[in-house]
Amino acid sequence: MRILVTGHKGYIGTILVPMLIAEGHEVVGFDSDLYARCSFTEGMVEVPEILKDVRDAEPADLEGIDAVMHLAGLSNDPLGDLNPALTYEINHRASVSLAELAKKAGVKRFIFSSSCSNYGAAGDDLIDEGGAFNPVTPYGESKVAVERDLAKLADDRFSPILLRNATAYGVSPRLRFDLVLNNLVAWAYTTGKVYLKSDGSPWRPIVHIEDISRAFIAVLHAPIELVHNEAFNVGRSDQNFRIRELAEIVMHTVPGCQVTFADQAGPDKRNYRVDFSKIQRTIPEFKPVWDARKGAQELYEAYKRSDLRVEDFEGSKYKRIDHIKMLIATGKLDPGLRWRNPTHS
Repeated sequence: MRILVTGHKGYIGTILVPMLIAEGHEVVGFDSDLYARCSFTEGMVEVPEILKDVRDAEPADLEGIDAVMHLAGLSNDPLGDLNPALTYEINHRASVSLAELAKKAGVKRFIFSSSCSNYGAAGDDLIDEGGAFNPVTPYGESKVAVERDLAKLADDRFSPILLRNATAYGVSPRLRFDLVLNNLVAWAYTTGKVYLKSDGSPWRPIVHIEDISRAFIAVLHAPIELVHNEAFNVGRSDQNFRIRELAEIVMHTVPGCQVTFADQAGPDKRNYRVDFSKIQRTIPEFKPVWDARKGAQELYEAYKRSDLRVEDFEGSKYKRIDHIKMLIATGKLDPGLRWRNPTHS
C-alpha cells in the first residue's frame, strides 16, 4: 500500500517509517520539520516527502494514497500550553481538515495517533476505551476533539481508526526527553539522581515507540470490519506504573544513582491506569515486545554512547518547548509556528 505518514520526521515517525518499508509498503512523508536541528542519532530513512505544515495540506497531497497515518502535531503539554489556540488550530482543526481531504481523495483508512492522556485525571481504577474522557491540558483536549470529529466522517468508504497511545519511551533519531522514562534515565545518567518533578504517586502507562509502530501496522493490516471507527488503547496492561515505580526501575538500571524529588514536588493531575486488552483481543497480530526495564537499559546505553549532558536535554537542542522558543526568538519561525524562510535556513 501507499501510505502517507504525517510527522514522519518526528519522534515516532522516524521509527515507524522504516518498519513500514520493511513490511513492503510505499511511504510518503509529510512534515514541516520543526526539529531539523534536533537529531539525536543517525539513521533517519529517506522517503519521498512533502515538506509543509499540516495546516496547509491540499487535495493533491492525498492523490494515490491508500491510508494515512497521522502523527503530526504539537506533541506535548508544555508546547500545548505555549499557545492553546495554536494547539487547537494545529492538533484539532488541521487534523480534521486532513481527514476530510483524505476522504474526498478516496483514502480508505485514516489512522490517528491519539493518546491515553484523553483520560486525564481518571484515578486509580483501570479504564478501557469506553471510559470517560477527562483531559486536563490543551493537548489532551485537542486529541478528544479530533476523535469526536473523525467519528462523524466514518462511512462505508472511509474508516477512521483511533490509536490511544500510552506515554511513549525509547530511543529514536529524533529523541524526546520530555517523556517520563526517557527523562528519568537522562537525569540519572547525567547527574546520578533520578529526578522526580511530582510526588511520584500518579499512575502512568508506558509503551515503547517500536510497539506503537507495531500497533499502526497491525491496524493497517487488520480486516476493516474489526477496526472501522474503533478506538484502541495502545500498550500492555502490565506496563502501568506509578511514577515512583519507574524511578526505582531506573535506579536499578543506572549504576550509582538515587531517587530525588524536585523542590515543592506535589501530585500531578494527570493520573490514569489503562486497560489494553481490547487491541490484543481484537488484533492478535499486535504483539508488543518491550517493557520498562528493557527500555530503561536501551536508553541508558544510548546516553552513554552519546555522552549525554544535562545542558543537552534541558537546553534548546532537545527540549521541544525551548527549541521552538529559540526558533521564534531568532526569527526562524513566526509566532504562528510557520517557517519565515521555506528553506529553513
